[in-house]
Amino acid sequence: MEQLFAPASDGAKIPISIVYLKGKKLDGTDPLYLYAYGSYGISVDISFNSNIFSLVDRGVVYAVAHPRGGGEMGKTWHDDGRMMRKKNTFTDFVACAEYLLNKGYGSKDRLVIEGGSAGGLLMGAVTNLRPDLFKAVIAKVPFVDVINTMLDESLPLTVTEFEEWGNPKQKPAFDYMITYSPYDNIQAKPYPNMLVKTSFNDSQVMYWEPAKYVAKMRATRTDHNTLILKTNMGAGHGGASGRYDRLHEAAFDYAFILNEVGISD
Repeated sequence: MEQLFAPASDGAKIPISIVYLKGKKLDGTDPLYLYAYGSYGISVDISFNSNIFSLVDRGVVYAVAHPRGGGEMGKTWHDDGRMMRKKNTFTDFVACAEYLLNKGYGSKDRLVIEGGSAGGLLMGAVTNLRPDLFKAVIAKVPFVDVINTMLDESLPLTVTEFEEWGNPKQKPAFDYMITYSPYDNIQAKPYPNMLVKTSFNDSQVMYWEPAKYVAKMRATRTDHNTLILKTNMGAGHGGASGRYDRLHEAAFDYAFILNEVGISD
């Protein structure tokens, strides 16, 4: 295990937690998985998870970035990645990915990134920002239609989340949010392979949000790469709840990852 600090464009040092097989030669050829969340001042604490060794034992370098917007480095860390500073979260994540690649922790052609919910917003934003940087993207219950969702005060989380994203009914906030909202910034250009997952009973990110995102992505992108929308018809925001159902979901995700990085056994 290691902890590194990637330099952001403004000089901030972004923590990255990494685990990989002992004795591995970090020569820039390995598959690399990079996860992040980066919102609400929530810290992604590093703890033991037996699931990830399905990847690690097959040679995948497993990394978690801790960009601004999370709480790992205190309240200032959160404040520097919310409201009118939200884009720091996205550029921090890109800086982490580039740093790991430059240090030989993985290959650009074998880099898979993942995030869920607000971390799904992160995935959508960085995929628009740097589609050339990633081989594949997993976005789970992603908050990708920022403007329309934050304009709809009938949704259960909208009003309370003005303090996280801003209120788009105020012009300065709208003008800033529209520049990073993943749905609103899909362009006619090549994108990575993508797996987008949603749940029919999600009360936090409604199923139609990732569904319309995928529909627009399919209609706009210029490549023929994989783009999968997987909808769990019986789950909510947290996905499948039963022990074996959750393992089944993890196995599906890992199968996607291993396929994308060229590991078949």
